[in-house]
Amino acid sequence: MMSEMVFDRVMDGLSTFSLRPTVSFGGFGEPLSHPKIVEMITRVKALGAPVELITNATLLTADLSQKLVRTGIDVLWVSIDGASPDSFADVRLGATLPQVLENLAHFRDSLYTKFVISPCGVVPASPKTGLGIAFVAMKRNIADLPAVLRLAQRFEARHFLVTNVLPYTKEMCKEVLYNRTLSETKPIPSLSMPLIDVMDSTRDPLYWAMQYGKTLTWAGSNLRSARDRCPFIENGVGVIGWDGGFSPCLPLLHSHVGFVQDRERFSRRWIVGNVTQESLSDIWNAPEHIAFRERVRTFDFPPCTSCGGCEVSGSNEEDCFDNVFPTCGGCLWAQGVVQCP
Repeated sequence: MMSEMVFDRVMDGLSTFSLRPTVSFGGFGEPLSHPKIVEMITRVKALGAPVELITNATLLTADLSQKLVRTGIDVLWVSIDGASPDSFADVRLGATLPQVLENLAHFRDSLYTKFVISPCGVVPASPKTGLGIAFVAMKRNIADLPAVLRLAQRFEARHFLVTNVLPYTKEMCKEVLYNRTLSETKPIPSLSMPLIDVMDSTRDPLYWAMQYGKTLTWAGSNLRSARDRCPFIENGVGVIGWDGGFSPCLPLLHSHVGFVQDRERFSRRWIVGNVTQESLSDIWNAPEHIAFRERVRTFDFPPCTSCGGCEVSGSNEEDCFDNVFPTCGGCLWAQGVVQCP
């Protein structure tokens, strides 16, 4: 629960940027559980900044949906990891799919509560707020992906994102869908594919060909950025925790244990500064922050996500290339395996 004092400091910092950054409310907690979430979004929108929020939609009542739409929020992301009550409950552990879908219907209806007068009569106004669906792919639910895509169409979603799961327990390792991808032989730096019909005779050859491209284009469109690229650094992201601590990415915002290729890896939190003690601008321009961003851009880290492991690969403290904390060779975000809205 971010306090009002911390949020005030965040707002002070945002107001100093001439180009307002997109502000995304999310994390390991549920943003809609914050008692002042509507007020917080309203204040950010008043600054002229785009706003996104990700939720499991269990608290997305009809009243709250209308309030969120009135704030002018740009994108509401909803996590849906199953298309049947059984599969959804299996993944989300307690959340019920029928309630989530009912809440999504409330939100969709709230998008059309405004009307305009046209030569054709009174018609619903085109909503400015977009809905996004996020799907965490695992062995237990990947078969539900087509059905979840159909749900997204049903609720007029404008965005759909699929990410892999990052195991936080040994038991979750059996659910990952990318171990073979990470351990493939060294990929060809650039692979360009034409438009080809996907059918029984082409499906497997196309799949295997796509695995061998570090950078993949399909009929001239970029389908996959090169590996060893940090999406947070490339997109100019900064992350602020509930306590005001500023990190350059989500993985460094909190200390946690994860598993890469079934190997336990401890990631220690790295805070550049705290907005309660320094301005957001000063933290962003801090020499250590600039140096870290440059180091990540060059990405001179060992391939910890695909190697057999060594005595220093079990944490982000140091690595076998003599890099010191924080090291990024074991980051699944930088390999395009895990992604965030």
